[in-house]
Amino acid sequence: MDSIKYIIFGGLAVVSYLLLLAWQEDYPRVPAAPASQAPQIESSVQASSDVPSLPISSSASASNLDVPVVQPLVTTPVAAQTDTYVQVTTDVLNVTLDRNGGDIVSVSLPEFKKNIDVEDDPFVLLQRDALGLYVAKSGLVGRNGIDSTSRALYQTDASSYSLTQNANSLVVSMNYSDENGVVVIKRFSFERGSYLVQVDFEVQNNSASTWSANLFGQINRTDFPDPSAAGGIGASSFIGFAATSTDDPYFKVPFEDVADGMEPYQIQGGWIAMSQHYFLSAWVPPADALNTFSMRTSPQNSNEYIGGFTSSEFTVAPGGNSTQSLEFYAGPKDQYTLRDISPNLDLTIDYGWLWFAASPIYWLLRQIDSIVGNYGWSILLLTLTVKAIFYKLSATSYRSMANMRRVMPKMAQLKERHGDDRMKLQKATMELYQKEKINPFGGCLPMLVQMPVFIALYWVLMESVELRQAPFILWINDLSVMDPFFILPLLMGASMFAQQLLSPAPADPMQAKVMRFMPVVMTIFFLWFPAGLVLYWLANSVLGIAQQYYITKKLEKEYEAKSA
Repeated sequence: MDSIKYIIFGGLAVVSYLLLLAWQEDYPRVPAAPASQAPQIESSVQASSDVPSLPISSSASASNLDVPVVQPLVTTPVAAQTDTYVQVTTDVLNVTLDRNGGDIVSVSLPEFKKNIDVEDDPFVLLQRDALGLYVAKSGLVGRNGIDSTSRALYQTDASSYSLTQNANSLVVSMNYSDENGVVVIKRFSFERGSYLVQVDFEVQNNSASTWSANLFGQINRTDFPDPSAAGGIGASSFIGFAATSTDDPYFKVPFEDVADGMEPYQIQGGWIAMSQHYFLSAWVPPADALNTFSMRTSPQNSNEYIGGFTSSEFTVAPGGNSTQSLEFYAGPKDQYTLRDISPNLDLTIDYGWLWFAASPIYWLLRQIDSIVGNYGWSILLLTLTVKAIFYKLSATSYRSMANMRRVMPKMAQLKERHGDDRMKLQKATMELYQKEKINPFGGCLPMLVQMPVFIALYWVLMESVELRQAPFILWINDLSVMDPFFILPLLMGASMFAQQLLSPAPADPMQAKVMRFMPVVMTIFFLWFPAGLVLYWLANSVLGIAQQYYITKKLEKEYEAKSA
């Protein structure tokens, strides 16, 4: 009779698996529309009213200057031109600059494919097209700022620039001159292998009056979905603004909070970033300047969110020169690279409150992979290492479980003897624990101590861009997305079921039924988890089974030896 029941359950399991595969084929994850090597950019028409404007009170030396203060105006946008775009290509960046304002309106990353199965289709980080707006603007505003009333229209020597094979750097210069003889050179400096772009504003004041302005940088983005999201239940990552302040080294601001309005704040140096899963863009203003940071929505579009900074005013004497510099990062969330760019910028790789445990785990994962060269095997070796570190604690827990399992028949006898008298049953159970020298909570405490480490490891695997499109073996060609055949989740569910068989059943019948369903619930929950995370849980479960089986058998032999 039992064999017939198992055959029916097995048949149902196979049918369910086939139905799941069919459902996945009929309703796959819809990838974002493919992008070409040079993204199609929409019109360069941009109103000037979305750049920061400065009232008289914000200009520290306004009363001492003999030039009028420029009040913020909403002017007619510069007409769209087909020749305002400048293409810049390096080994790791494809950048489109708009001469209208000198803004960065497109960035794609050739080192990161958009879709793993499509060659020559780089991941697009910044864009200005029909799918969404995500651009980085910078310029000069204030008393004499060339971007105060309308965006400056720069001139360049060429419409495309490329980092040659033997060169380590590339400089793209844009030039602007006004009717008073003031020349502004906006210079973009790129380095081989670097996602960091230095932006310099060189002001040559050939006029007869003192010239002054404020440097600004901002990120404009509409609320379109994160194209780098891995998908899956529990696999979402924050998308929105991130910044640093004197009171908080790192804080996040989701779009809905920007829409509600935020008070500007000032800080020496600082940075502001747009964070998404695996990738980041960030403006890093001068570290020695007092910068005012703000976040707001666009006056023209409530769905366009703007985060940026305005630096303190600088002046250029007649006949003098001055250069203001800032940096822009657009690339993957590499913890060590971001840490070297600006203090606390590496915190945008958000491990939550367990960062103190996650950071060394990430370091260890990187070290292992530098030897192994495959992140799938690196995850397995990392899990093995963590298990080895906590071997003693796990052994204590499994020993307690084994002892509890050993006395289960005696506890069943006590339950039959005392029936519904809960007081007597509880007293007899405690006496049994004392006689057998068993701590009923001995299996819980060691597991609770290990949980923060396991959760930190989860977030490391969740946030590590190294796992994006990283292959393992056989059918697993991307550890950052779900297993296409659901084999890893099913194996994980089977391992959880096996681990339950080695553990003592709860005394409460209702609790025992709930525990029996846990492997099924967890399997369903993990079906759409990234394969790298499921691989970690599977490896952790299998190692736990091996350790628990070994300790259980060892205790059984010890008890048999004592009984003999």
